[in-house]
Amino acid sequence: MADHPDFEASAKPIAASVEASSLRDQLATIRLALARSPIRKQLLWACVGIVAVIVATSIGQVLLNRWNEPFYDALARRDMQGFLHQLLVFAAIAGGLVVLNVGQTWLDQTIRLKLREALTVDLIGEWMRPARAFRLANAGAIGVNPDQRLQQDAGHLSDLSTGLGIGLLQSFILLVSFVGVLWSLSSGFVFHIGGYSLAIPGYMVWAAILYAGTASWLSWLVGRPLIRFNSDRYTREAELRSSVVRVNENVDAIALAHGEDDARRRLELDLGTVLGAMRRIYSAQINLSWVTDTYGWITVVAPILVASPVYFAGDISFGGLMMAVGAFNQVHSSLRWFINNIGGIADWRATLMRVADFRIALAETDVLHHTERRIEFGENPDGRLTFENLEIASRDGCTKLAEPHVEIRAGERVMITGDPRAGKTLFFRAIAGLWPWGSGRIGMPAGDVPAFVPRKPYFPLGTLREVLNHADAAVSDAEISAVLAEIGLGRLSSSLDRSARWERELSDDEQRLLAFARLVLRQPKWVIIDEALDTFDGATLRRVLSMLEARLADAAILNIGRGQQNIEFFPRSLAIVKDVERPALKPVRVRAGAIEPPPAVAKADQQA
Repeated sequence: MADHPDFEASAKPIAASVEASSLRDQLATIRLALARSPIRKQLLWACVGIVAVIVATSIGQVLLNRWNEPFYDALARRDMQGFLHQLLVFAAIAGGLVVLNVGQTWLDQTIRLKLREALTVDLIGEWMRPARAFRLANAGAIGVNPDQRLQQDAGHLSDLSTGLGIGLLQSFILLVSFVGVLWSLSSGFVFHIGGYSLAIPGYMVWAAILYAGTASWLSWLVGRPLIRFNSDRYTREAELRSSVVRVNENVDAIALAHGEDDARRRLELDLGTVLGAMRRIYSAQINLSWVTDTYGWITVVAPILVASPVYFAGDISFGGLMMAVGAFNQVHSSLRWFINNIGGIADWRATLMRVADFRIALAETDVLHHTERRIEFGENPDGRLTFENLEIASRDGCTKLAEPHVEIRAGERVMITGDPRAGKTLFFRAIAGLWPWGSGRIGMPAGDVPAFVPRKPYFPLGTLREVLNHADAAVSDAEISAVLAEIGLGRLSSSLDRSARWERELSDDEQRLLAFARLVLRQPKWVIIDEALDTFDGATLRRVLSMLEARLADAAILNIGRGQQNIEFFPRSLAIVKDVERPALKPVRVRAGAIEPPPAVAKADQQA
């Protein structure tokens, strides 16, 4: 083993740390997700529609602002006929704006819905690519609680992006629409100071920009910590939810062990971290309120104060003053969008970071697996399964077969054993392609995809028939009933059309028996088992082996387990050994999280 140079390369540190993703990276990955979405055209047309509605609304707002001057001048002249006419004009403008506002609300909700669909479907698709979910589960913090990233964070990001995006677009269009109006109104403003006259072109425009710019800078200065606080809160919320789910799924074991006090303390501790995160957010929001609320009250009189010197000098009428005030408020309202939404922007930034970094981590697990030293996989045209100098790297050494060259032919029955902590489950995962770190070659039988039987089987939600039937080779109910009776689960034959969470309704042994029933119904040519036979008692084990002998007579079966349970069924044996003298596999860090394979190895070794 010492003379094997390939393993030396694979056992070295795999990669260095990479800096966290930037805002540019995060926006790019979200843009890529939307560009690949099948509903991108629907989303694009909804965005085009809302732009058109916002432009039309801005035109209506300009018309409404122009309406101010004749209306207030009619009031100042006590002109009843002019007053009534302006009310009719107002009704027409306001009616059009109501229709546009309802249309904008509908488009707003449509964009939120389509955006969430596009993001969530993309994340699910990326997460459910072969072996990615497994790899990400061992990727450090970024792989913890993916359910929150897929469900809550993606939905929240969709809502925030839509709300903030539409608000920003509306503010920009209103700013473009009214800055010209306000500039033209400001052209007649002349200040008379000590016998001198001073005209400032676009006076009210500059006043609005200075006023809003100062407040925006102060708001950002005070509100910036909310980005970090919100991200921390979402992490703590996910941990609390995960703890609640874990307790709920283990209530029987907790009750039997009288562990309610410990469970309560764990939940209270997680709740305390959530409340602590929320307190930090609330404290930052209170500090931000001092700026925004003070600014909001000053805004009530600010436009009048800005224009009052010109009005009292008699250079504009009362109607002109109100028109200037209205235009100032529209320009100022557009400029203060940042101030009004600083909390939402911080929340959006934190949520974007969680969703985008999750997607980046999914992609980078593949990059890591394709660029670093790993086990070679190939196919053997003659239908053999071979292991050539296979060495599987782990934190505490190297797992391998005692024989460097192993060949298993079709139809063979092989028992593979090893001492505790030798890495039997790790060996199983390496054959399945889930654990690529190491060296050597695994040659799979060409044209035959092995069926892998883990210690804990997985059953999808659905009816029992759907659980047992293979997607490509459906079997009859009679055959299903016969197999269930043969393996000792005949009582389930009457429940084929019942949907249930079968992992909760069946005991551990019954779940494994159901997994073997599903196995024989699928008729694989190669079967690789990871300790799933070890927990059966003598009678149950004989029943399972008898069924495998009868129904999978021509299949090659490899059983990775703790001992030689049946020499007649498994006449050939192989041994797994671990060399703890080999260099340890070091953790790998990538952007958006740490890809750390060793903890999974340690966990697998402990289980083995």
